[in-house]
Amino acid sequence: MTETKKPAPAPVETSQDRAPATAAWRDARADKADVTAAFQELYREGITARRGAFHAAWADRMGEDIDAAFQEARSRPGGAVGRGPNRYYVEIHPEQMRGFVDLVTHPWVTALCEAVLGPRYEIVELGFDVPLAGAVDQPWHRDFPMPEETREHRRLTSLAFNLTAVDTEPDMGPFEIAPGTQWDDDASFEHGMFPPKDAYPRYRERAVRKYPRRGDISARSALTIHRGTANRSTEARPVLVLGVDAPGAGNAARHDMAVTRGYWEGLPPQVREHLPCPVVDELRPITQKHTIEGLVMGDA
Repeated sequence: MTETKKPAPAPVETSQDRAPATAAWRDARADKADVTAAFQELYREGITARRGAFHAAWADRMGEDIDAAFQEARSRPGGAVGRGPNRYYVEIHPEQMRGFVDLVTHPWVTALCEAVLGPRYEIVELGFDVPLAGAVDQPWHRDFPMPEETREHRRLTSLAFNLTAVDTEPDMGPFEIAPGTQWDDDASFEHGMFPPKDAYPRYRERAVRKYPRRGDISARSALTIHRGTANRSTEARPVLVLGVDAPGAGNAARHDMAVTRGYWEGLPPQVREHLPCPVVDELRPITQKHTIEGLVMGDA
């Protein structure tokens, strides 16, 4: 019988890691005007951001945890899924990231989730993308087909928060997004996700490249048409992904996040009430779900 590999051990916390979450926040304020502006920008552009939400040292620890999880995932079949040549996605469990609680209790994150998704929002995904040196331009795409609620009622039912582990430079394959395209609804989209190539000029015309720094948080609708660009540097550009749903949005079915009982019991109540994942005795390594995306993105 083949022995199942365990996921990478949870990072060892120091007294600094166990300090109150506010120690990690550069600016813990999230006043009503800030959130209203972010909400409006999200609906108008499909993306918004909070610059300098965390200290750079916090982002550096996040980068260490991503690196450990990436090395473990690539050591076993199905641990990392290709999203194009030299480009990978890995889903992880919350306790593989020391700053998970800091992130999901950040006032800007929680306030925006409540404003967009309602007070009973659900944290359904934690993972990261890693474009390595040599990654090429992705095709323009959205991350999943448009939900009926968005199509019929023009309501966003999910958010993707992104945090970079490095200061993004122009040659590192920055994220490129076409603002306002979260509402594009075209039957010609392959698998509901990939627009036809004759639509590319419109997206190139609208395209904006993003150059986040360590400690920034962006929030976007994963329906907004976007792509990763070619990484011509010698460095990887790891980016954390936190996926959050409105109740009933259904994206949890695409993910396998879990927590151990001991970790669950140590979470603040405000985190537990938004974390509907299984509570288990022992974590199992996540095998990335096969999706059509891996095929369309190219041979990875």
